[in-house]
Amino acid sequence: MNSESLLKPSPLIPASRPEIIQSLIDGVDRYNPDNVSILEEYLGTQLNTEDYDLMANLAILKLYQFNPHLVNEQVINNILVKSLTAIPNPDFNLCLYLLHENALADENVAKLVELQQLLEECKYQEFWKVYESDDSYKELTSDAIGFEDAIRKVILTSISMTYQSISAELLSSYLNLSISDEEFDSVIQSRNLVNKEGIVLVPTNYDNEAKPTVIRENIKFEQLTKVIGYSNEL
Repeated sequence: MNSESLLKPSPLIPASRPEIIQSLIDGVDRYNPDNVSILEEYLGTQLNTEDYDLMANLAILKLYQFNPHLVNEQVINNILVKSLTAIPNPDFNLCLYLLHENALADENVAKLVELQQLLEECKYQEFWKVYESDDSYKELTSDAIGFEDAIRKVILTSISMTYQSISAELLSSYLNLSISDEEFDSVIQSRNLVNKEGIVLVPTNYDNEAKPTVIRENIKFEQLTKVIGYSNEL
C-alpha cells in the first residue's frame, strides 16, 4: 500500500520553472509592471504543455491588481483554466481572490466558476454535460492543450482517493469516455486501475483504505465517585 496521500499541493517551485521566472518571483521585481509580459509569456508555455506554476500565475494577477490598466481578460481566463487542472487543491479560489469585482462579474469567469464548482462537488457527469452544452466552454479552454485529459486526471485522482472498486460503466460516464473505447482502457491503466469483468479495481492507498477508529474515554476518579453516589441515592 502507498503510505502517501494522493492529494498533493501544487509545487511552490516546479522543476520546469526557468531561472528568470524564479528571480522575478523571489525578488522585488515581481511587483514591477514592466515584467508582466515575461510572466504572461511563461503562462503561454504552460498552456502548451502539462506544466503548471501557481506562484507565477498569482504574480500576474497581483500585478493586475496593482495596475488595472495592464489587465488582459484572456490571460485571466487562461490562468483560471489551468488552475482547474489542479483541483482538488484550492488554486482556483486563490486566483479568484486576486481578481477585481469587474473581473468577477465577467461572463467567462462565471462559466469557469460553474465548472469549478461541479468538479469540486464531484458532479462529473453534470460537468461534462455543461461543458459540451455550449461551444463557448470549449472556446474558453481551447488555449490549454490537453485540457480534457487533464480534467480526467483530476477525476481519476478523486476516484482513487475514494473508491477501492467502481463500476466500469459508471467510471466511463465520469470520464466522458465510451466503455468500449480504447482510450478508456488507456486512461485507467495509466493510473494502475484494472478493469476486471466490468468492475474497475483501484489500488489500496493511504486515502481509500478503511482506517480503524479508536475511541478512548477518559473518566476521572472524582467523576466516577459522583456517579456511584448518585446511584446509591436512587
